[in-house]
Amino acid sequence: MATFKEFRNNIKPNWCPGCGDFSVQAAIQRAAANVGLEPENLAVVSGIGCSGRISGYINAYGLHGIHGRALPIAQGLKMANRELTVIAAGGDGDGFAIGMGHTVHAIRRNMNVTYIIMDNQIYGLTKGQTSPRSAEGFKTKSTPEGSIETTLSPLEIALAAGATFVAQSFSSNLKQLTSLIEEGMKHEGFSVINVFSPCVTFNKINTYDWFKENIVDLEETPDYDNSNRIGAMTKLMETNGMLTGLIYQDKTKKSYENLVVGFKEEALAKQDLTLSQEYFDKLVAEFR
Repeated sequence: MATFKEFRNNIKPNWCPGCGDFSVQAAIQRAAANVGLEPENLAVVSGIGCSGRISGYINAYGLHGIHGRALPIAQGLKMANRELTVIAAGGDGDGFAIGMGHTVHAIRRNMNVTYIIMDNQIYGLTKGQTSPRSAEGFKTKSTPEGSIETTLSPLEIALAAGATFVAQSFSSNLKQLTSLIEEGMKHEGFSVINVFSPCVTFNKINTYDWFKENIVDLEETPDYDNSNRIGAMTKLMETNGMLTGLIYQDKTKKSYENLVVGFKEEALAKQDLTLSQEYFDKLVAEFR
């Protein structure tokens, strides 16, 4: 069984010192080792942004996609090789702006993929512009007078779209984050894990200290029922989305792959795709 260190490679991340994405990378590596994966069993697909670099920093199959398109790539990969554990990763701009259409449909499709969003409430790679997660009044280069748009509430949207696994963590809480990624990997269906991952360079408002003061941890709510969808939605609204932990899980719904009629357990890469002459002739005859 692979250790945490075996999911490391020799590429040094070029994130800013103090970026929350370092902890997300470490949590993925620890979670992969803890659930018993080998590097060849894991695929990490990322989009564009600072967070998009994460697929190149983990010793596993990795693909750095295009902006907002990590999810369709990850889902195609899972359909081609369902034996792989597939993680899609990106930032709040990648997943909740240009990629939002893919996010909603991936959620309702419920394919067995874990989606990790590094949420820093700003566009970091392009040097600090307002994202869909920026608060009203947030001043950036693109909103010098302060944002006048309503902040997107991604986990409320996830619940409304029919998500079967919804969780949220803070990059400083490595133990909790690792545990949630483990549970997301083991969950049958699509797992949404939003991670508060502070941008230390361009976001001087939503800092580590700010999150520590505002986060409500479900570990402090022992009677919370994470199987109650209405209760989960209510709790998110009561805490203004600042809730961390396993917020909701539905273990009764089957994943997309297990609902597709005739979809084989064996990975496509391992199947014999040779066509007999008889079957080939039959296919050709259909076009005559």
